[in-house]
Amino acid sequence: MNKGEKPRLVKRSQAEMLELVLPHQANIFGNILGGQVMHYMDMCAAMAAYRHCRCPVVTAEVDRVVFCNPIKVGQMMILRASVNYTHRTSMEIGVRVESEDPKTGIKKHTSTAYLTFVALDEDGKPTKIPPVLPETDKEEERFKQAKIRRFERIEKRKRGL
Repeated sequence: MNKGEKPRLVKRSQAEMLELVLPHQANIFGNILGGQVMHYMDMCAAMAAYRHCRCPVVTAEVDRVVFCNPIKVGQMMILRASVNYTHRTSMEIGVRVESEDPKTGIKKHTSTAYLTFVALDEDGKPTKIPPVLPETDKEEERFKQAKIRRFERIEKRKRGL
């Protein structure tokens, strides 16, 4: 990564995925498995992180995964990921998941998570990334909240939690 690289706008790295929930992904209640949702969240977040830094990334941490509504077999899952905050070599990506009933078009918020990714150079070592530049009030608020979460994560690690 070039030193002094210019900040990148949040919208330049956003990622969106659509998945149709099939029976082999579901539990006995006909809802997609939580682990399957987490897998898709990780993939969508990784794409946003990769777009932001334009180099390989790895998942370093997942926190605050919240499941608030189930997604049924036959429904579509819509995942949206954005870079909320960047530090020197790491970044927090927020992922929001919604379900959509293909017959009615009704959408419901189903889950949210925050994932931390680290950018890697050709030797697999952490590498410097460009800062993220929030444009909107919503992006600015996400940036501030992500900065607080980063501090909390560091403090927990120091305490061995």
